[in-house]
Amino acid sequence: MDQQLFEAAVAASKTLSQKPDNETLLQLYSLYKQATEGDVNTEAPSNPFDFIAKAKYDAWGNQKGKSKDAAAQEYIDLVNRLKGK
Repeated sequence: MDQQLFEAAVAASKTLSQKPDNETLLQLYSLYKQATEGDVNTEAPSNPFDFIAKAKYDAWGNQKGKSKDAAAQEYIDLVNRLKGK
């Protein structure tokens, strides 16, 4: 993984001209977490009504088994597609 490209994509994700939809935001979040921490390593949210925390946890869990490098490259590619819109 090219750490500089990844860090540039992280910075660019915060300055997109349009805010991505919720599904895309979850994808960005889950790829970032997988690229920086690996497989999900926390307990599922205990509050059944905290829908945002549950969605984020589930999205990250869906990346399980993906290498940090692969997740970082997917993150970079996604941010580049969003910048092109």
